[in-house]
Amino acid sequence: MYRFLLLPILLLAGCATAPVAVHRQAQADAPFTFNGRVAVKQGEQRDSAGMRWVHRSDEDEILLLAPLGQTVARIHRGAGEATLDASGKHHAAQDVEGLMQQVLGWQLPLSDLRYWVTAVPAPDGEFDIERDANGQVKVLRQQGWEISYSRYAAMAADALPLRLKLQRDGVQVLLLIDEWEAQ
Repeated sequence: MYRFLLLPILLLAGCATAPVAVHRQAQADAPFTFNGRVAVKQGEQRDSAGMRWVHRSDEDEILLLAPLGQTVARIHRGAGEATLDASGKHHAAQDVEGLMQQVLGWQLPLSDLRYWVTAVPAPDGEFDIERDANGQVKVLRQQGWEISYSRYAAMAADALPLRLKLQRDGVQVLLLIDEWEAQ
């Protein structure tokens, strides 16, 4: 009887896709694209969303998605300007972090996070890194943030992270990356 219950479970597990084990490129601000999820906790406020981030050295586009995949917010950072479209309204500012805080109430360090998601320190400012036995970044401290990396796409030292947690001044951000797309 138990064998019949185990078969559908094994078949469903076989349909799940594993994340692509992509390794980071040599340059610090290399383009990337990933799909994942983000959860933000600030005091009593808790929010979460799906996330698709397309990064190029001169621009970023971040889509925040509802559970069924609808776009809740679109954030764009370009040459000296940031825009955020949410709830049918268009917002613009020079600072993407301030714009997100103002419109969404989220305090995300997006300018530095574009480096941290690939386990690389941002080029501006001092940092401290702890590595594990594989040479992968375990903890990165920079700009008052502590970024903990608990899962990678592969065991290699240059593998991309799949799970990271950022903490600073009562703010916690959990970022789960489901899939890195090769550039």
